[in-house]
Amino acid sequence: MPTPPLSLLLLFQFVVDAANPTQVSSSCVQLLSVLSAAQLASVPVLVLFNKIDLPCYMSLAEMKSLFRMQDIVSCATQPITMLETSARDGTGLPDVLQWLRATLGDPR
Repeated sequence: MPTPPLSLLLLFQFVVDAANPTQVSSSCVQLLSVLSAAQLASVPVLVLFNKIDLPCYMSLAEMKSLFRMQDIVSCATQPITMLETSARDGTGLPDVLQWLRATLGDPR
């Protein structure tokens, strides 16, 4: 299935491997690049810190600090939400679904 044009994006999810500290700086640079894209200036962003099921994961507080998320959120033009998840065991996925419903509108 082809990717929709950026003009049709209703939201953007950015997934970070919270168990891989060597990739934090690269992930941060990529996130800043995404957030600075003109086409995404008003698109809600969900940052998922994934793999919290692994014993070596960094906590949400650690990730926020390393990413300087407070500075990023204060300078961003779009709303940004951060959640911890584990795609493997489902931790945090109800929160992701709740965010999606709130952002897209609950179809029920």
